[in-house]
Amino acid sequence: MEPVFRSLEIAARLAVRATGTRITFGGLENLPAKGGAVVAINHTSYVDFLPAGLAATERGRRLRFMIKAEMDQVKVVHYLIRHTGTIPVDRRAGAGAYAVAVEALRRGELVGVYPEATISRSFELKDFKTGAARMALEAGVPIVPLIVWGAHRIWTKDHPKALGRKNIPVTVQIGAPIVPTGTVAQLDESLRAGMSSLLTRAQRDYPAPAGAHWVPRRLGGTAPTLQEAKRLDEAELAERARKRAEREAKSSR
Repeated sequence: MEPVFRSLEIAARLAVRATGTRITFGGLENLPAKGGAVVAINHTSYVDFLPAGLAATERGRRLRFMIKAEMDQVKVVHYLIRHTGTIPVDRRAGAGAYAVAVEALRRGELVGVYPEATISRSFELKDFKTGAARMALEAGVPIVPLIVWGAHRIWTKDHPKALGRKNIPVTVQIGAPIVPTGTVAQLDESLRAGMSSLLTRAQRDYPAPAGAHWVPRRLGGTAPTLQEAKRLDEAELAERARKRAEREAKSSR
């Protein structure tokens, strides 16, 4: 029994009920009922971990997420990381987190990974990092593609949060497990194909008002294109680097 994790599960369900969020799950049977698996999730929102985690609870499982190590500096998050099996990742030195994740997979855990690494401002799939494929191959466990759609309407980059009782529908689509065979590149390609198919399915059955900021450009919305989003990401990274250099310069005085 994990009391902290259990408390989080209860809090998550209460939050969903309080906000009127309607989560629809498709393909739950594709999440293994036991044994390790890499769960590869698309990343469009600051809260897409919640419906993905609830999908695991629907199968009687718990999802151990890999999150950026900076979050460990927040006292409450630090406590939760230590008591929920969350794996902090230092993006500048991720080997330690990678080894921890592989060990968790070998123990039979479900490990949640965002192959895109950062939130997609276009709400399309960005280029993938290869960590999910490499972990699956090394641990000898399948990759399960999982798409969350609709959570970006609640809280995403560059837009105000839509908190409160908004009754926003959220879809979770889970694809068939992908057997870890072939090269890293081949497995990564299979993962991308699986996630692309699921994303298309989720979007097809979801309302897409013309001109809405949360609707991808190709579906008639005003979200940035992949190319525009990439430029915004690069500008954000440059600004972060500038601020980090300023802090380091001040601390060295």
